[in-house]
Amino acid sequence: MTSNPNLDPRTVASFGDEWQRFDQKGMAPGEAEQVFGHYFAIFPWEQLPPNAEGFDMGCGSGRWARLVAPRVGKLHCIDPSSALAVARSTLADQPKVQFHQASVAASGLPPNSQDFGYSLGVLHHVPDTAAAIRSCAELLKPGAPLLLYLYYEFDNRPRWFRLLWHCSNAARLLIRRLPPRPKQLITDLIAFTVYWPLSRLASLAEAAGLPVASFPLSYYRHCSFYTMRTDARDRFGTPLEQRFSRAQIRAMCTAAGLVDLRFSPRPPYWCVVGVKAES
Repeated sequence: MTSNPNLDPRTVASFGDEWQRFDQKGMAPGEAEQVFGHYFAIFPWEQLPPNAEGFDMGCGSGRWARLVAPRVGKLHCIDPSSALAVARSTLADQPKVQFHQASVAASGLPPNSQDFGYSLGVLHHVPDTAAAIRSCAELLKPGAPLLLYLYYEFDNRPRWFRLLWHCSNAARLLIRRLPPRPKQLITDLIAFTVYWPLSRLASLAEAAGLPVASFPLSYYRHCSFYTMRTDARDRFGTPLEQRFSRAQIRAMCTAAGLVDLRFSPRPPYWCVVGVKAES
């Protein structure tokens, strides 16, 4: 670890607890592949060299590494939390994976050494997201792609939608302080009383031919209750959360030396991919 590891200890501990409770073995394979496709829809697989070497920054349970590892030559799974033990179990049959219990600021990988990298739903949970993106970019070879998913600031949503979020965030600021067990009980209750009914309402509306893109939690209309429980815990139980507009993400990526930025036009927002500048 460096003297400035760019991590929040409470958040690291919270994710360690979360991924031990939700190791994703309860997630149906078809559902995992569908969500993986949403994240990686803009990733330039065809540009990777043979036997590409890359990293999963903040691998958590290893749920996405399980689908990436068979496609590449070597995958470094990096996470500062106890979730790395879950990832080791999840990926026990993947000989191409190496594990590193480390922070984004001190991964242990050499600069300019990686053919690709990705970090999904992680860097908005560190104190300095811009510095974390720079840390990831420094590991890449020139011309190598980096895929990021960062929580959005609802900059593509109407005002009433943002108001709903502010109301829910007030609850999050209280729930995040709870010990693990009551935190889990309350986030499960939220999944059952909020996520499930709203997502199923969106599903019924979609079946009736109505547009559902603006429905709150409509993204979960095809998801299992297991995924709703996981994401409710993630959303309401994590101590440190930041959100960014598309313009802010573009500025941070550009400052990190990434070029040819492309944003996914579909949820989850925002997914962005860029490549490290050649010079």
